[in-house]
Amino acid sequence: MFADLLTPTPHALFGQIDAWVLLLVAAAAVLAGAAVQSMVGLGLGLVSAPVISFLDPTLMPGALLVTVIILPVLTLLQEWRHVDWRGMAWGLPARIPGTVLGVWVVAVLEPRALAAVVGAMVLVAVVLSVWAFRVRITPTSLIAAGALSGFAGTSTSVGGPPMALLYQHEPPERVRATLAAFFLFGGAFSLLALTVGGQLDGRTAATGIVLIPFVGLGFLLGSRARRWIDPVRLRVGLLCVVTASAIGLLTQAVLG
Repeated sequence: MFADLLTPTPHALFGQIDAWVLLLVAAAAVLAGAAVQSMVGLGLGLVSAPVISFLDPTLMPGALLVTVIILPVLTLLQEWRHVDWRGMAWGLPARIPGTVLGVWVVAVLEPRALAAVVGAMVLVAVVLSVWAFRVRITPTSLIAAGALSGFAGTSTSVGGPPMALLYQHEPPERVRATLAAFFLFGGAFSLLALTVGGQLDGRTAATGIVLIPFVGLGFLLGSRARRWIDPVRLRVGLLCVVTASAIGLLTQAVLG
């Protein structure tokens, strides 16, 4: 299974990409995204998904879902007392129908089309992030956000923004802990659904496993940086980076 990772990957714009180059770039994106998410509760999927999709869309969304599953565990070990369990009770069951729809999308779309969906989803997430309005946390909004998160998380691995939008005005530790709990249980269900649906092969799973140590390293770096990095500047920088990545991904899909 791991030997398959060494096979060069065909790329529409750059011809063959050496597997080691792919893994190094993907590892850097995962490390950066994990560091950001450990600080603000969101970011790993936003940073990593467009990069990995750009390099090799056949790895998405399975590889990243395998990789990111460890990050909410690390977050909850620190901040489990701050989880909004009432919100989880409404939002998490609603993820199930969204997850089923996401598995169907992964099954029917070609890798290039799926990469375009990732890019579009990331741009939507950026718009939602900068749109200065407040959505009240109610059973209805939690159910809607849970369903959208299930669909986006399963089909593109970028499932955080709907829930993050609801909790964006809550205390930082509550945001990190609640999103972590939602990502852990929701991500595990998405992986199970993709496996049952035959959308998670050995090469994809192996790539995700190889990238897990970089999530741990990013988590440690982000945890230490919380005290001296300005979250406003970090947010602006993150949005600029992921917007550029998403536009590049859409460009690749259009050029074929």
